[in-house]
Amino acid sequence: MTDSSMPQSKAVVLLVITALLWSTGGFLVKSINLNPFAIAGARSLIAALVITMMIRKPLFTWSPYQWGGAVTYAATVILYVVANKLTTAANVVLLMYTAPISVIAFAPWFLGEKSSVRDWLAVLSIMTGIVIFFLDRLSPAGFLGNILAVLSGISFGWMTLFLRKQKRGSPVESVLLGNLIAAAVGMPFLFRSEIPHVEEIGLLLALGVLQLGVSYLLYSRAIKHVEAFQAVLVTMLEPILNPVWVFLLHGERPSQWAIAGGILVLLTVALHGLASNRSSTPSVRRTGGHGPAP
Repeated sequence: MTDSSMPQSKAVVLLVITALLWSTGGFLVKSINLNPFAIAGARSLIAALVITMMIRKPLFTWSPYQWGGAVTYAATVILYVVANKLTTAANVVLLMYTAPISVIAFAPWFLGEKSSVRDWLAVLSIMTGIVIFFLDRLSPAGFLGNILAVLSGISFGWMTLFLRKQKRGSPVESVLLGNLIAAAVGMPFLFRSEIPHVEEIGLLLALGVLQLGVSYLLYSRAIKHVEAFQAVLVTMLEPILNPVWVFLLHGERPSQWAIAGGILVLLTVALHGLASNRSSTPSVRRTGGHGPAP
């Protein structure tokens, strides 16, 4: 069950905003002509600065869970960028969002948050929706990129588990540490690359400040108030929101397949959320307005 200090509905709104910010990643990364490790390092350094300014006094416990969250976070953000440079953005999104499988499989053991048949059906429905959504853009090409995208999905799933494990603490410190790790790995590649153009610097700032910094501040806050599976399920809206930017920036209208897949994903997330809230109502009433402590 979740902490009652924030309404679950507000946490879900934060996750939707997070997904919207994450959805800018593929477009921005592919618009920067730099080494992918350099991009990952620069955006993580910028994100680390943003997070430090926002939280001011980070609380480092150096616990295994804090370090686990940091390492899996760093792996996720690095693998995501490198995979985007080696295969199609559609492949990356589809393969990365196998993350809920890790969450469902390990949450009962790692977090004590049981998974239901409804959860598995929701994952199957959303994965089907994403396949339909990208039906005309999926490609077997880019084998290494596809492998890295799968690994990013595994690391993303475990990052969610580690951050949720710190629900009584402050998981944002894992994100800060993870950004510092990613920056340490990637920045040497930036120094060996050509000097970025002014436009590329602007794109890197957008990646670091909004797509990574602000988004993970919101995610770190929301993950304390929803179960791990719900967090990763709601953020699967990311690929569906991606065409919003393409439409706004390029005027490209989504295909009928994209619309059909998007509707399936949106309906699944909405129906699963409503069913989850309905099933949690009895426990809320029995405890006088709040569910039992986790």
